[in-house]
Order: sequence, then C-alpha cells, then structure tokens
Amino acid sequence: MKLISISFLACALLAIVAVSCKKTGITVPPSQAHFVGDENQSYSILVDPAPSYNVVVGTTNVASTDRKVGYTVTSPTGAVAGTHYTLGTPGSITIPAGQATASIDVRGIYSAYTSGRKDTLIFTLTDPEVAPAEFQKTVKLLLRGACFEGDVELNSFLGDYKKTTETFGTSPYGPYTTSISAVTLLTPTTGTIKVENIFDFGWGPITFRLDWTDPANRTVTVIAQSSGIADAGTLSGSFAGEEVAVRPYAGQPGTFSACTGRLTLNMQLGVAGLGFFGDL
Repeated sequence: MKLISISFLACALLAIVAVSCKKTGITVPPSQAHFVGDENQSYSILVDPAPSYNVVVGTTNVASTDRKVGYTVTSPTGAVAGTHYTLGTPGSITIPAGQATASIDVRGIYSAYTSGRKDTLIFTLTDPEVAPAEFQKTVKLLLRGACFEGDVELNSFLGDYKKTTETFGTSPYGPYTTSISAVTLLTPTTGTIKVENIFDFGWGPITFRLDWTDPANRTVTVIAQSSGIADAGTLSGSFAGEEVAVRPYAGQPGTFSACTGRLTLNMQLGVAGLGFFGDL
C-alpha cells in the first residue's frame, strides 16, 4: 500500500507541473517590423531608365489581414526625392495578408549619376500599424552610377596582387604575388603607394606616385630610390654588395584604373652609383 500511495503522489505532481508549464507558455509576442538583408546595401545606376532596387521589409509573423509599415528616408549627402531618386510608395508599404515581407521600391535617376556622384539614403522604420523591432531598424543604401575613374579611394588599392606579371627587356615573368602595403593621400587628386616584392626576390618596398588630376589621363610614376630596395646581386652576381636603384623611365609613366584595380608600373632599374639598364 505504501508503494501505491507514492506512485499516485508522483503522478499527481507530474500532472500539476505539466499544467503549470502549459499556462505560462501561451503568451504570443506582438508583431514587429524589421529590414531584411545587410544594414549597408549598394545600388548601381548604370542604364537609363534604371531598374528599381528593392529594400526589403519583413515582419516577425504572418497575419490574416494587410498591414501597413511606415518608414522615413534621410540623406546625409543631400539626395533629394524627385531629383536623384524616386520611391514607389513614399512613407509606407503594405505587407499583404498571408505574407511576411514587402519591398520599398527605389529608382535612381540616371542623369544624376553620370559624373561620379554618390549618395547615401538612410531608411528608418516608423510605427503606423506594426512596431519596429529592436533589430535591423535601419538600412543605409549607397546610390552611385557607373564607376568613374576620377573617384579614387587609395585604401581600395591595399592588399595582395596575385596576378602580377612583368617584362624586363624581352623576358616575361609571372604571375607572382606583390602587395601594396601602404598608401598616402598627398592632395585630393594625388597620392603614393608602396609596393612590396617587385621582381619576386624579396625586395623592399618601392614607392610610386599616382595622379588622377585628369581622370582620362591617369599616371603612375616611380619615386627615384637608390637604397633600401635590395642587394643588386639579385639582378646579377657581378653586382653583389651594391644597391638596387630605380627611377622613372623617360617619357613612359605607368597608369592605373580605380574601376578595375589594375596598375601598370613602369620604371628603370639600375645599380646605385654605377648606372641604369636601358630596358623598361
């Protein structure tokens, strides 16, 4: 009889726990709105008319009725609706019944972005019917046209170049890896880069000056240097113990493209104090 009583008591306690858990688990959180995708997004306006770009808004649940989600747009760069872009439904969008997402249609005005202009639009959710969630409440959308060679960001050149090729005289070599290890902006349209491992022999950095004052005629010119590059024995054993020297090759500067990330670096190699080779 004692065993039966214990078993009955245990069953009763389990039943009480189960009912208690069920009662505390029936709270349904309210619907909330949020953006879908990255916080920072980019829209390239390449043709006229430009296709629309969709900034996607989602909700945390699906409802049986249509729901309106509000939003505002600001631009720290001064973009103006109707001049630089248009919106399909300014101020709000409707998430249809039975669905959890809808899109804000943004359309860039092509003529505003043919000369390198870039704008940022900041979308922020508001609360006409669905409250914004505490996450993904804003999206920053970059608007830009086709790549403009005068729009140079020197930092974008930093990193490894695994498809470096070279020709010294009639001897092609590569591909191998060089790297741009440092950049310095000198003026709004000039700057320098330091290139490591030219010649693929562990050479020290060589500095080049970039000039994009005329975007249609961009130049790269090596800075003359006669120490700190390498032992000239890497050029020829007969120059071991001497210093490698570099200087611009007369009348033949190199060039570069900010849009493709390709650089052509021209220079003349030599041995410090002795002279320079004739080949580019």
